[in-house]
This record gives sequence, C-alpha cells and structure tokens, in this order.
Amino acid sequence: MKLLLAGVLVVAALVPTTTANAATPHFRDVCATAAPGQARCFAEIRTGAHPLTANGLPSGYGPADLASAYDLPSTGGAGQTVAIVDAGDDAGAEADLAVYRATYGLPPCTTANGCFRKIDQTGTASPLPQDFGWGVEISLDLDMVSAACPQCHIVLAEADDPSFVNLAAAENAAVAAGANEVSNSYGGTEQNGMQQFEAAYRHPGVAILASSGDSGYGIPNFPAVFDDVIAVGGTTLTRASNARGWTESAWIGAGSGCSAWIDKPSWQQDQNCPGRMVADIAADADPDTGVAVYDANDGIGWVVVGGTSASSPFVAGVIGLAGNPGRYGNASYFYQHASSLNDVTSGNNGFFTDCGDYQCNGTAGYDGPTGMGTPHGTAAF
Repeated sequence: MKLLLAGVLVVAALVPTTTANAATPHFRDVCATAAPGQARCFAEIRTGAHPLTANGLPSGYGPADLASAYDLPSTGGAGQTVAIVDAGDDAGAEADLAVYRATYGLPPCTTANGCFRKIDQTGTASPLPQDFGWGVEISLDLDMVSAACPQCHIVLAEADDPSFVNLAAAENAAVAAGANEVSNSYGGTEQNGMQQFEAAYRHPGVAILASSGDSGYGIPNFPAVFDDVIAVGGTTLTRASNARGWTESAWIGAGSGCSAWIDKPSWQQDQNCPGRMVADIAADADPDTGVAVYDANDGIGWVVVGGTSASSPFVAGVIGLAGNPGRYGNASYFYQHASSLNDVTSGNNGFFTDCGDYQCNGTAGYDGPTGMGTPHGTAAF
C-alpha cells in the first residue's frame, strides 16, 4: 500500500492482488530502500523455482521471445553504443554477459573484441567502485540491451555509490564515452532539489531513457519525469492465439503519475495532467511474465527478473537497433508515430484504488502506465 506522510510517499509491500497469469505474484526487490539523496534500482526478482523449459533454455523470456513479441528485425544496430548507468561495481558483469549471450546464440560482446566497456564515473577503467548490491540489476540491464540489439556495443558506467550526485556524474561519463543511447533503471520520487541533476540527463543527439518505477500510480520518479528523458513504463506480456501471438496489458506495478514540478512538454497532449505525465512508452516489466537473466557473480545463476528496470534497457536497445538516436532529445517522436506502436488498452496500476482515468488505466491512445504503447518493429524508432 502507499501512504502519504509529511509529503513523502512511503511504499509498503509491492503485492498486487492480481496479474494476467498468476493470482498471487511472488517477487522481491533487488535493491533496498534508498537513503535520502540516493536512488533505488527498480529490478524485481521472481521468487520460487525456475526450472529449465522443455527446450532446455532458462525460464523467463529470452531474446527470441522478445523479438517475436515486438516484431524486431534480426539485424541492425551496427555502430550504435548503448550505455547503462548503475551504482557500484559488478566484478562478474562481463563473464555473466558472456554466458547469457552464448546461451541464446548471440555474438560475443567482450572487452577484447571492443564490444563491451566498463568505466567508472570519471570515464576511466579504474579505479572501479565497491559493490553496492546492484549486481542483478546490472546483469538485467546488460542482458536486455543484448536481447534487443545483439550488434550494439555496450558501455557499463558505474557510479561510486547510489547517490544522485554520483549517478549524474556516471551519466555524463557514459555520454562522453560515446553512448548513443543511455538507460537508467533507477530513480526516486520527484522532489524539490532534483532540478540540479536535470542537465546530466539532457544530451542533444543522445537518447536518454529511465524506468518509470515499480510502485504503480502516484508521485512520478526522477530522472524519468525530466522532459528530456524517455520515461519507460511496463506491461504484462503473455502468449496468445491471436494474430500477433501475444497480448499485453498495463502491469500493476508500472510507475505513472502527474508531475507537480515539471511543466507539461508541448508534445504531450493528455487532458487531465497539467504537468509532465509519466510514462512515454513501455515494454514487458511484470516479474510474473519476466525475462531470463544470468548472474553467477552474486551466487544466483539463472533467474527471472522484471520491473521497469527490464523495460528501459530493452527499449534503449530497440532505439539502438533502429539506429536513429538523434530523434530522441525527448520522447516526442513516439507521440508523432503512435500508429506504429502496439497500443495497450487494458490493465491498470492503481493497486488499491482506481484513479478513474488514463493516468492509471490502460486505454486506447495515451495512458500513464504504458505511454503511447510498446514497440511494434522499428517503424516508430
């Protein structure tokens, strides 16, 4: 549930009562509650057993599943570099990525072949920060970029700690390292003082993306709420017997909300929010319909993960796949090409209350949890 205490949103247990395919979801946060001035990552691990599938692959959706669901081409992204920004070092990130890519038949992405690069928040390869427990988040980010765009290069920019100050420094370092797209799977509720970090998430010609959050409808999160950032919401993605082969509904945990601090951009036309509305676009984020992730460095191995931490790096990879990052100084391009997206028209993220309109309900056209929709090929990219 959510309580408003002295103007601060306090999120209790993230336990939605229903999902598209499970009466009682079972998942846990990867990151602990953030201290003041720090961000929390938005990865959610599905708990319970994760047996291999009938074809011997790990449980959870893999690259072929996501390519099918979102009608992605098998080639593209050459020359594009997607960066992910995270807190702390994951010493096994490259080794874990190698297992994921080999399992699914993706080309190697290593330091040796120039595809993978790890940097600290100053843009150098050393000294790297200490481990802050974001290992699963980092593996999820790397795996989702790989799933969407196997030919893209990847930069892992590691902040010294989860503070917004150092994450902003890592953001700038990622862009300086040549990133065309940057994904940020973390955030905190919008607040006075966040404006000091806005410039770090504004880089003309570079697509900057951020997860909308995993606590449903309420106070929006930053950096997703910044108007130069593409705010990525989340869906529940399930197989179906329809022409697409899949159905999507708004995931009950997907963050959405109307900003009290950021003015409404000229390209956003929804009627009931006078400020910036989150989100802009979405992809699978429900841990109950989550993606396969490999993270041996943290003693886990194969695991199923969701949260809008999954959707943000995946959409960043789709932008890389299309190869037109210069279109995304903000999210306006999606609003101009909505007909080329999958419109998500069902589901909600209201938890125990219904906001009464599109801000928390999947509807035709724009809605808060899923924005303008989800990728349908690369025509909208």
